[in-house]
Amino acid sequence: MKTLATGLLLLVALVYALAKWGQSSGAGAWSGYVAAAAEAGMVGALADWFAVTALFRRPMGLPIPHTAIIPTKKDQLGQSLGEFVGENFLSGDVVRVRLRAVGISSRLGAWLADPAHADRVTAELATALRGALTVLRDSDVQAVVGEAITRRADAQEIAPGIGTMLEKIVADGGHRRVVDLVCVRAHDWLVTHGDSVMGAVTGGAPGWTPRFVDRKVGERVYKELLRFVTEMRDMPDHPARGAVDRFLSDFAADLQSDTDTRARVERLKSEVLGRGEVQDLIASAWSSVRAMIVAAAEDERSELRLRVRAGLLSLGERMKADEKLRAKVDRWLEDAAVYVVTTYRDEITALITDTVASWDADHTSRKIEAHIGRDLQFIRINGTVVGALAGLCIYTASRLLGA
Repeated sequence: MKTLATGLLLLVALVYALAKWGQSSGAGAWSGYVAAAAEAGMVGALADWFAVTALFRRPMGLPIPHTAIIPTKKDQLGQSLGEFVGENFLSGDVVRVRLRAVGISSRLGAWLADPAHADRVTAELATALRGALTVLRDSDVQAVVGEAITRRADAQEIAPGIGTMLEKIVADGGHRRVVDLVCVRAHDWLVTHGDSVMGAVTGGAPGWTPRFVDRKVGERVYKELLRFVTEMRDMPDHPARGAVDRFLSDFAADLQSDTDTRARVERLKSEVLGRGEVQDLIASAWSSVRAMIVAAAEDERSELRLRVRAGLLSLGERMKADEKLRAKVDRWLEDAAVYVVTTYRDEITALITDTVASWDADHTSRKIEAHIGRDLQFIRINGTVVGALAGLCIYTASRLLGA
């Protein structure tokens, strides 16, 4: 295109020379018209060559003011481009209007309602979940979980809650199964370890008592203890069971209202939480949870993935049918997008400005010229043609007026 435009300039120059020669040789009046058109064509071609060249470099290397505009004004152009994008593309009103016209919620609902798409989203979510759990270091998560549980337990008094729960359990008779189990196990233990019980009794007797007396006392104590446990096991209305009920009821009331009891429970809670075994147990819970989640994410038929898939399908159907839900989703998306563009608009436009500023001036000029230079050469061609026509018109008008 440069060759074509330059060739056209040389052509009108040759025509001008021939026309002037013909005019001086008496070729006729027509030579003046041709010479005027060719002369104006040369002027137009040279003027537009200067204008096009001045965009990218200094014409003929001369330090003419306001030339080599792109290399010298590159940073300013980048800043103007960033401001233009920020004002016309990253404004809250523009973003809202554009998102509202797109209708994301209705499209998203129809897309999610397709089982194939729900499967795809579920698989992508499972992959992302596995990746996140893989990246997280167990030690960091365990420390955070342990600290969070400990801090929450320390911040909240547990005695009243335990008292309320215990009071309800006693009122509903839920503790009786535990009492039954304790009585059965105590009876079985006494039957199996009768010698140990009698040995403990006789071993604690004074040294001056006869041995047969100690044995008699031990046997008596063992039999009475076994009888007591047996009766308590077999009699639902045994007085000891009633005593247990009253004890638990009183203890539940003390947990809720007695200051000393509540303080002792809090001290016990702090001591238990402070033990290394408890902290290790809290920390190890993360490993179990992590392994369970990873296994569920990898298994396509796991309950986790099936529920996520069902939830996505249900959400898609609801978004298709529920206009209020679509409006709410659109409003959320609009608010989120507006927040992003208004909060980070300077950072986004700075990306454009800084990127343009980092470009090499000469290299940038060559790249821009390579992309739009073909069209710019048409300016030179049009300047030659328009200049020639304008020169012809002016020469004609002057001849007519002179006549």
